[in-house]
Amino acid sequence: MDSNQENRRARVRIALVFAVHGAVTGTFATRIPWLQHHLDLSAGQLGLALVAPAVGAALSMPLAGRVVHRYGARAAVRTLLSLWCLSLVLPALAPNLGLLWLALFTYGATAGMADVAMNAQGVEVEQRLGRSIMSGLHGMWSAGGLIASGFGVLAAHQQFDAQLQLTVTALVLTALGIAACGGLIDVRPTEDEDAPPRFALPPRSALAIGLVGFCAVFAEGASMDWAGVYLRDVTGASPSIAAASFTAFAATMTAARLAGDLMVRRLGPVRAVRVSGCVATLGGLLVVSSHSPYLAIPGFALIGIGIAVVVPLAFAAAGRTGGNPSQSIAGVATIVYSSGLVAPAVIGVIAQASSLTVSFTVVTALTGALVLGAGALRQSPSPGRSSGRTDADRQSIPTA
Repeated sequence: MDSNQENRRARVRIALVFAVHGAVTGTFATRIPWLQHHLDLSAGQLGLALVAPAVGAALSMPLAGRVVHRYGARAAVRTLLSLWCLSLVLPALAPNLGLLWLALFTYGATAGMADVAMNAQGVEVEQRLGRSIMSGLHGMWSAGGLIASGFGVLAAHQQFDAQLQLTVTALVLTALGIAACGGLIDVRPTEDEDAPPRFALPPRSALAIGLVGFCAVFAEGASMDWAGVYLRDVTGASPSIAAASFTAFAATMTAARLAGDLMVRRLGPVRAVRVSGCVATLGGLLVVSSHSPYLAIPGFALIGIGIAVVVPLAFAAAGRTGGNPSQSIAGVATIVYSSGLVAPAVIGVIAQASSLTVSFTVVTALTGALVLGAGALRQSPSPGRSSGRTDADRQSIPTA
């Protein structure tokens, strides 16, 4: 198989990996109400438990660069993705809140490490192809989550046993993930390439990039968790219309990611993020200025469109910085996903102290910051790397 065929095959396979990863998240989300009922958890106890995945992800991501360096890209993605899929079973087996917290911590830790490894692979494939693909890959993640959530809703509606459903789903997704990984590019370090630290803090080169992603994920987390509440409490929307806000947000963000690579190829990453920031800011202004759900819902949809390509481009920029790309991506991921951890709580604190309108004014300001910070994504390839390092620079093991 020539290199072009190998790269095209790897692009298809890494897209499937992203879809499988998203499908795990989508499946779990539909069974959160069952978990609450099964363990008789209060709203506060459930909220405490749902912090655990974010904590696990934030603490595990700095470890991922060392794993990729030691075992090679393909083995790292295969192993970490499999562990993530299998961890889907753990929450359903937890008999009490304490063990549920540990199960969800493990679930989040495996998710975070798999996320870093597959994004590093995506950056490698993108650089070898010489054109933007990261937005589309993240679109596949969103699509996988939406499709899986549809099956999860159907299973819940039909009152399928949740433990059986999650076990079967975990096994099916594990098998699909392993099959997809067979076509990935197995990049290994050269003998003289230094290993990243066992626990890699974000390098300085990743900080500015991470802050751009932080703004986008803050807006995403705030919109996903609080849009329905905003519509109900601020605009007086009915429960069904309020629920539609999440669908509008998630669907438009997925569509924008799937189409985003065309915009990136035409405009370049910096201009694409600036345009995206303008769109998201316009959406935020619609949200905070409207007293009708029929203006607020399009506002949330525009926020989803505007932030869609930012995180994929942040990962791509991190992979182009000097040093170990997996370490840089892990650093950016740690900053970015920490934003998702704090955003819902910060929105709640601001709303308690003032109002939800003020909370989303802060969100709007952060989307505006994307316009100003987009230049951080203008990273030139480090010496020794073409749009991706050549096989002479790193050992590339042919796919099976």
